[in-house]
Amino acid sequence: MQQSPYHRLMFKDLAKPWLGPIFALIILLLLGAIGYRITEGWDWGDCLWMVLITITTIGFSEVEPLSAAGRIVTVLIIAGGLVVVQLTIQRLLRLFESGYFRRMSELRFRRRLRLMQDHVILCGFGRIGKEIAEQLLLEKVQVLILEVDSSRKKAAEEKSLNVLLADATLDESLLLAGIKQCRSLVVTLPNDAANLYVVLSARGLNSQCRLIARAESEEAANKLKLAGASVVVSPYVAAGRTMAATALRPIAVDFLDLLAGSQCEIEEFILTNDLNKFQDLASRSLSGLELGSQSGAMILAIRDGDNLIANPGSDVEIGPGQLLIAMGSQQELLQLRKLLGKTLINVKQVNC
Repeated sequence: MQQSPYHRLMFKDLAKPWLGPIFALIILLLLGAIGYRITEGWDWGDCLWMVLITITTIGFSEVEPLSAAGRIVTVLIIAGGLVVVQLTIQRLLRLFESGYFRRMSELRFRRRLRLMQDHVILCGFGRIGKEIAEQLLLEKVQVLILEVDSSRKKAAEEKSLNVLLADATLDESLLLAGIKQCRSLVVTLPNDAANLYVVLSARGLNSQCRLIARAESEEAANKLKLAGASVVVSPYVAAGRTMAATALRPIAVDFLDLLAGSQCEIEEFILTNDLNKFQDLASRSLSGLELGSQSGAMILAIRDGDNLIANPGSDVEIGPGQLLIAMGSQQELLQLRKLLGKTLINVKQVNC
């Protein structure tokens, strides 16, 4: 990925403090080599080697016995080396005081951000954000946290998370976080207005990104959906439904918890609207395709428009525009993807 003018300028600023010491060292090497060349008549390789072992005080024996003039050159090289070392130490101290190494660390981090692909951007590291990040880490999903609170940034870094100290409501922050190449963006800011602003910005920057937003009220949920959120979750509603489900169907809830900690995954397979791409299939029924027996994955449901077919039978046929929900291991789902071939236009992981 090509570097932006900002990063090129920042790199030049970081390299500039080292130009003086490096230039002084090169001059010392050249002058010392010339001095040995004139006084001792050695070839350039021996001259440079002698200067190098003198400056570094390695203590190797001399290339050849030195003349009186050669000893004077050696003394001057040692004195020059001490000056260069002293200047370098002083420069290091000034760089520490000016925050140079912090800027260098930031540059390395931003360079790593530009290389991130198919990651999840998590806006906000509050109580809900922490739980989401921990679940994603368990599934070994690459996560980037956007947080404006330095104390929360430190808490996230202690958990080995990538954290960008920036305002998620700004387009610049979302672009830096990789909104155009991320898998999805999760907004868990405590303010509905801020969540709405982030969703609007993210949808404008990447129309294909999956956006999951937190909402405190039904009104906010409706506005977030209008703004382009793919999924809107209310913590209170979700907690209430989970508690009710635990009271009525504890085994089902336990199964979902077990699924989250296993190697099984649930994925959505979106089929193309182009009917011609289904002609290469030997059959369009599940029994004729033998998707389960050939891949090992299980077709849990098929959504055809507003109609959802749960646990579809073998006589059910797949068709254009449908969405298949399947469960299996990564290898099984990969094999299912290959079997569907050209009929598949997109694959999104929705649960693990």
